[in-house]
Parts: sequence; C-alpha cells; structure tokens
Amino acid sequence: MFKSVDHIGFAVRNIEEAIAFYTRAFDVSTWERLALPERHMAVAITHVGDTLLELIAPTSEQASFAKFLQERGPSMHHIAYRVDDIAAALAEASARGIQLIDEAPRLGMHNTLVAFLHPKSTMGVLIELVQYQG
Repeated sequence: MFKSVDHIGFAVRNIEEAIAFYTRAFDVSTWERLALPERHMAVAITHVGDTLLELIAPTSEQASFAKFLQERGPSMHHIAYRVDDIAAALAEASARGIQLIDEAPRLGMHNTLVAFLHPKSTMGVLIELVQYQG
C-alpha cells in the first residue's frame, strides 16, 4: 500500500520560532511558508532528501490539531505515506480493520489528495495517506 514516506508533520506553537530552531540546530534554511486560514493553520515545509518536513502551527483554537498541541506540546504530529491510489488505500485499510478519519480523500497541498487514519487503530500514530495528482 505505502510507496514511500512523503512527509513528517510536527505541531509547533510558532512557525517562525520553529524555523529558526531547525535553521540553527540542523542547517535547514530553505522553507516554503503557507497560510491556510480555512484550516486555521500556518505551515512551513522543507525538503530533507526525498522526504518533506512539515511544521504546522495553529492560528486559532479551531485548528484540528490545537487540542493535540495543548495537551502534548510541540512534537511529532503525524507521518504521511505516498500511495498510488488513495481511494483503494482507504478501502484496503478499512477492510483490514483500520479506523478511518476521512472516509473519502480531500484536497491537500501541492496538488495532492489526502486522508487520515485514526491513531487508535494504527499503534498510536496519526497516519496521513497522500496521492499526488497529475
């Protein structure tokens, strides 16, 4: 089902502080910044080899991960895997007893379709499936 790791998402309180940390600590200095007001979040993305690092910060308490950040503090939030056919991957995961957060894929960043699998059924890790379109 999984083709490769697409990205690892980290919940942070402040995008600029997190970027400064990664730049200072790990020499990661090229970032794409995205404002996603409809999702109540700010995002910064960088490449590490073929994998993306994604920093996500809530811009309001309505962000889907605001409670996670409040309870756990800044930390790894999710891991995303590339799939060839996200609808088939969701059907396969469901058939194998994995609880779906998203019953159907939705639009993601960078011309992708995404869907999440519930951490209660994936050994405590929030998993995102990512299919690139086109």
